[in-house]
Amino acid sequence: MKKSTMTVRPAEPVQDLPGAAAYRPTPPPAWKPRTGPAPLLPDSEPHRVLGTDAADRLDAGLMRRLYAELVRGRRYNAQATALTKQGRLAVYPSSTGQEACQVAAALVLEERDWLFPSYRDTLAAVVRGLDPVQALTLLRGDWHTGYDPREHRIAPLCTPLATQLPHAVGLAHAARLKGDDVVALAMVGDGGTSEGDFHEALNFAAVWRAPVVFLVQNNGFAISVPLAKQTAAPSLAHKAVGYGMPGRLVDGNDAAAVHEVLAEAVERARRGGGPTLVEAVTYRIEAHTNADDATRYRGDAEVEAWRAHDPVQLLERELTERGMLDQDAVREAREAAETMAAELRERMNADAVLDPMDLFAHVYAEKTAQLREQEALLRAELDGEDER
Repeated sequence: MKKSTMTVRPAEPVQDLPGAAAYRPTPPPAWKPRTGPAPLLPDSEPHRVLGTDAADRLDAGLMRRLYAELVRGRRYNAQATALTKQGRLAVYPSSTGQEACQVAAALVLEERDWLFPSYRDTLAAVVRGLDPVQALTLLRGDWHTGYDPREHRIAPLCTPLATQLPHAVGLAHAARLKGDDVVALAMVGDGGTSEGDFHEALNFAAVWRAPVVFLVQNNGFAISVPLAKQTAAPSLAHKAVGYGMPGRLVDGNDAAAVHEVLAEAVERARRGGGPTLVEAVTYRIEAHTNADDATRYRGDAEVEAWRAHDPVQLLERELTERGMLDQDAVREAREAAETMAAELRERMNADAVLDPMDLFAHVYAEKTAQLREQEALLRAELDGEDER
């Protein structure tokens, strides 16, 4: 093949056109690295209160309430798990081991605030005042949501991962525009941080300075996927920096620490400081749900190590040593938990009364022609069965 003899000449310098200088962009100022502490970065270690000097400032009344709710929450998880084995629940994602996150999230909110839970956060809803049977209605398969979200200021339990987070941002932003003094607290697991909804929610919340607190319960696994296979970030709390909001890292089994960090984040949001991302490092003691075999992806030694860092025992030991909790209070908390479990068991063992026509009652404010047609077909079929 004959080689080309074309000569490539160097480009001639481009001459400025008249007035071109006026259109040149102003060069950016020299970038200077921060020399002071970065205000958005989380601490290098999870924040702790129990077992530290910070425990000297504990409020005895608040701590006793936290303890009572932890004890009740542990019993609630055990009873709900038992109901799945008895066929009274279709599925139950236990929060055993994560009760400190659940309880603190509910107790830091004012009555006017909103809680946006995931499917694992039924305990948080119960602590906020929701009837335990109503909290489990979705998991029983009776209704999509067994309660009125507006009445309780608890959004529907969200099964799709992280889709409740943009909802929380939208509600909080709308409340701020209206001048309402409302904060939304949205709960999500570590697996949910890998979803696009997580990114969208945090980005919009930071841009709009929406009064939202994002609580990530990092229990180590997204079903069977360990955290190391989800992110290479030093912590999930570090992700906050990229959105322009502060990140906080807290020991999720230290109920006092979780309450303290969340309370600060809620107050910051309420006074107009914008959103905060809180990562609570905790552990899911039970399987992902009753349909999961956790022994396939983690060992007994790991589970036992976390049992030694149990949130109920940690708080009980600290309060007992400080004289804030005596045996009468411990016994009272346990008896109240047993009473709750017995009532829940009795009510859940009663068969639900269901009307198939309810399928069409809560789809649209005004039924579409297709929906009315389907409703008529089902009604005719049911009437035919009654006649037979």
